[in-house]
Amino acid sequence: MRAFAAVDLGASSGRVMVGRVGDGAIELDEVHRFANEPVKAGGTLHWDVLSLYRGVLDGLTAAGPVDSIGIDSWAVDYGLLDASGALLGNPVHYRDGRTDGAPARVAEIVGDDRLYEVTGLQKLPFNTLYQLVAALGTPQYEVAQQLLLIPDLLAYWLTGELGAEYTNASTTELVDVRTREWSLPLIANVGLRPSLFPPIRQPGSTIGLYGETPVVAVGSHDTASAVVGVPAAGPNFAYISCGTWSLVGLELSAPVLTSSSRLANFTNEGGVDGTIRYLRNVMGLWPLQECMREWGSPDISDLLRAASREPALRHVVDLDRPVFLPPGDMVGRVTSAAGLPRDASPAVVARCILDSLALAQWRAVEQAQELAGREVDAVHIVGGGARNELLCQLTADACGLPVLAGPVEATALGNVLVQARAAGVIDGDLAALRTVLRETQHIVRYTPGGDPAAWRAAAKRI
Repeated sequence: MRAFAAVDLGASSGRVMVGRVGDGAIELDEVHRFANEPVKAGGTLHWDVLSLYRGVLDGLTAAGPVDSIGIDSWAVDYGLLDASGALLGNPVHYRDGRTDGAPARVAEIVGDDRLYEVTGLQKLPFNTLYQLVAALGTPQYEVAQQLLLIPDLLAYWLTGELGAEYTNASTTELVDVRTREWSLPLIANVGLRPSLFPPIRQPGSTIGLYGETPVVAVGSHDTASAVVGVPAAGPNFAYISCGTWSLVGLELSAPVLTSSSRLANFTNEGGVDGTIRYLRNVMGLWPLQECMREWGSPDISDLLRAASREPALRHVVDLDRPVFLPPGDMVGRVTSAAGLPRDASPAVVARCILDSLALAQWRAVEQAQELAGREVDAVHIVGGGARNELLCQLTADACGLPVLAGPVEATALGNVLVQARAAGVIDGDLAALRTVLRETQHIVRYTPGGDPAAWRAAAKRI
């Protein structure tokens, strides 16, 4: 079997996984995990990217000899390099408030309609475009010579090669969704320097060498790798990559750029093999994670069992409200929005969050089908949320569709499969990669139940 190292960086931790592929089998082992702890300094929230790089190096050492290395991470955040190639300060965290007012400034220059027509991206206040506009005039920006997104920055440190992997670049709101290249007119119109942006490379290409080991571009946006890791048997599926965020959508061959799509805040992000990830960000498990931290990190299994005994849909909130985005006092914000007492039990609050998340995911699945003109016959939940049996069943009930949960490690598996194909271990298109997953991974099926009318009525209350 051939071995491939998948570096997978999430919002709270990073890890290095080794995937072994061959003879109709794929095995995945975690060889190193390390914390990803943002740091607030001078009033700005930063990523500790040097600590992350140290974790990556330690993980690659623990991995031992491998055939190649692939890196994926969250999207939109970046580092700036000076003329010597040195990093100009720690990258700013997307949850920092520096972009306040930046979307409105950009809308005055370009207009939301035109921006969506060019990029196909949903309007999120932390998109790279808005971060850069907020950075205009700062000393770091003025001396910067290159911009690298997080996985590209780590790949640069490993190989010395500059570039921007397509799937992650497509999330910046600076790439033309049709040409799949940087939109130089847009970049210039908003006052940014086109020279900052390195050439775009496609998944499966070799970036360079770390020692004697090739570093391969994978779907470096973690959701792009996760969608590769969806074990769908046909094209008519919806996916939910569920973790801190829930990314809910469809895999399409072309973008949907209608005004209805823009107003519904759906995004057209690049996928592996030229696909479009047509999706919307839903707040995901972030509110529950924050509440659990405030409760002293209780056992999740015990909490979910208690939540499952609470009445369904008694308390629901709109989790996509901006009030739930920042960290801190999540229990207070959820109970206030739901009309619950501040000292409501963890089971009641957790059930409120999970019912509300299932509703939000159903709304996104319904709208995606309507806007794209595509009906789906199943919903695949991958990522950490696939372990949450209560959430999976509630999502099946809300959507009225079977939910297929797993694999949990879809992102790392997608990362490894793209590397394995580049190495010639696997042949074929995405369907061929997904066949390997269906034959090797444990998938749990949840059949919809309950009262569909109750979910529709609950949706009208928020």
